[in-house]
Amino acid sequence: MGIELITLYIVAALFILMAIGVPLGASTLLISVATAYLAYGSNGFILVTSAVTKVMDKQTLVAVPFFVFMANIMERSGVAKELFNSMAVLGGRMKGGVAVQTCLVAVVLAAMSGIVGGEIVLLGLIALPQMFRLGYDRKLSIGVLCASGSLATLIPPSVVLIVYGAEAGVSVRDLFTAGVGPGVLLASLYIAYVLFRVKMNPAVGPAYDAPEAQLPFLERISYLKGLILPFLLIFGVLGSIYGGIATVTESAAIGAVGSLIVAAARRELTTKGVREALWATTLTTGSILWLIIGAVSLVGIYNLMGGTRFLSGILTGLDMAPIMVIIVMMLIIFFLGTFLEWIAIVFITVPVFAPVVVQLGYDPVWFGILFAMNIQIYMLSPPFGPACFYLKSVAPKDVTLQEIFLAVLPFIGLQIIGLALVMAFPQIALWLPGL
Repeated sequence: MGIELITLYIVAALFILMAIGVPLGASTLLISVATAYLAYGSNGFILVTSAVTKVMDKQTLVAVPFFVFMANIMERSGVAKELFNSMAVLGGRMKGGVAVQTCLVAVVLAAMSGIVGGEIVLLGLIALPQMFRLGYDRKLSIGVLCASGSLATLIPPSVVLIVYGAEAGVSVRDLFTAGVGPGVLLASLYIAYVLFRVKMNPAVGPAYDAPEAQLPFLERISYLKGLILPFLLIFGVLGSIYGGIATVTESAAIGAVGSLIVAAARRELTTKGVREALWATTLTTGSILWLIIGAVSLVGIYNLMGGTRFLSGILTGLDMAPIMVIIVMMLIIFFLGTFLEWIAIVFITVPVFAPVVVQLGYDPVWFGILFAMNIQIYMLSPPFGPACFYLKSVAPKDVTLQEIFLAVLPFIGLQIIGLALVMAFPQIALWLPGL
């Protein structure tokens, strides 16, 4: 049987299993085991386990549970709430100020966690009620919250970039450094959109009404003093990576311990809180690992049967300019995002795309940033935009899923603009690693 038919059967089987409700990790693992047995007999089981072992041996992936634990501890230490309140006060009586501060808070939270779900849930509990209370336009409030909360896919320590780097064989430190510029670019686009909407219609973004917001600017700055320790933690984690003092995994461990110290200093460290953080970390990491095991086993068997050579040959054989090949890859990733988890997309596409990107003469770090930006679009895009479902889980009951999907559409447009800018001007991502 040719690799073309095998590819068709694998894709069809994946669609069928997911259509009947089999979880993605189980679907990919089941297909990989069945394919290995049909192609290699009982020896195929050894091939499946060896493919999984090869990936699980990558030390970089150990950073994932450390960063997840750090995010969970910081979530329970009250940092997010104080950060939002302090930034809202700092914004004073500026029209649309709370929405702008939500973007800025999202950037800081992304630098503390790298996890989209937890960040959107936090902002949904803290920022959304405030904006609704002040009379903000509902769609603007929902859209800016989902979009800015998804910045954790790009801003370090992004788990997406960690997994991509481990699979593509690219320095995670370079990916982290490259993610800063595009992350700031997207946040700036969101803020510019909010300010434009407020300029056109001031009623969509009323000013913050707290008495503290009317104080002189220098007095408002004093409200940020409670955030010194969290910022020191961010500086210590990311600074040790960028400075070459520690590896990503070592810095993640520093962050996990540092988060405990910050929580203790804030008198928010409790046995119950640590237990809940450990349990949440176990659940999150466990789900990630099962998705990795399923995707890696399927891709490993498919590669042994010549799948990578087949797909790479199709991409390199396209009669078009190299940048158009990159655009085709982006469209494939976008399509896969309509029915697959981002982890599966990484392990299915990166082994095929990464060698082609290098062969075309492009920087794999730059492509990794494009990949992460595409995943950020997937986070918002219907019908399965995870960010929208995260927000729905904590939003007021009158906020419907349809309303959320409509609210994020302008921000998906801004994300596509940001992706196009980084594609057209690679130095937006590469200037900082070049230093």
